Amino acid sequence: MKIIVSGGTGFIGTRVVERFKRDDHYVAVYSRQPGKEQRTGIGSYFWDPLGAPPSEDSLHDMDTVIHLAGETVAQRWNDKVKQRIRDSRVLGTRSLVSTIGRVRHKPTTLVCASAIGIYGNRADELLTETSITGDGFLADVCREWEAEADRATQYGLRVVKLRIGFVLGTDGGALKEMLPAFRLGLGGRLGFGGKQWMPWIHVDDLCGIIHRVVTDNSVNGVWNAVAPNPVRNREFTREMGKVLHRPTIFPAPAAALKLLFGEFAEHMIDSARVLPEAAEKAGYQFQYREVGSALRNLIG
Repeated sequence: MKIIVSGGTGFIGTRVVERFKRDDHYVAVYSRQPGKEQRTGIGSYFWDPLGAPPSEDSLHDMDTVIHLAGETVAQRWNDKVKQRIRDSRVLGTRSLVSTIGRVRHKPTTLVCASAIGIYGNRADELLTETSITGDGFLADVCREWEAEADRATQYGLRVVKLRIGFVLGTDGGALKEMLPAFRLGLGGRLGFGGKQWMPWIHVDDLCGIIHRVVTDNSVNGVWNAVAPNPVRNREFTREMGKVLHRPTIFPAPAAALKLLFGEFAEHMIDSARVLPEAAEKAGYQFQYREVGSALRNLIG
């Protein structure tokens, strides 16, 4: 199989590329600096999702496109940052799909990242792939993002949209940002007592889900890429303390988060009790079903 990955040099994309290389697939990546790709046997093409469309040559004779690229959400928001977050996903996906439409020998599959932000702030409600979507900036962005991915069905592609939760890994994502404070004993609950639900997933399971939806032609539509057992923020905090043998007594009040992250702070304490119903019905076997075992594997 021939696969091209946008975001293939990032935290998740790097591992996805390695996973498919292990199975002897040909893998290429999109990069803003393709000349810096040093991994043996990895093709590299220039593409900036906020710039011009990717070249048609990059997609010619590819079987699968895995689209992971997007401006990081975890930063202090202002109007310009929010525009980049939206445009990198919505306009970037539009540009990619439009190029697919012009390629003579088209891919057969598009796997597009999305996010659990599409469900909005839903308290204790159980959320599956069939649940209605929510309100707010991130929900709006995700709906537009997924709609652009769905345009690929017009060109005969099988489209899978992965609504990804908090990805746990030590070389990127939320856990990497949290670790320094927790190692110093300064970690704690976020917001109002840590009651909000956190849909998390170990990075190895995320790569496993991506591998499954790429290689199983019966899969299409939406999959929630989260572990089967979401936890409240206070439970996650307690497990972090247990694994690191550190106290977790310093909560981060909502006002302090607002000061540091602006509007993004409101979404940091959103509650979304998301379940991977589609993955479990399809028989995907999670390596890490409990957050404690995931954290012990990564930082224990």
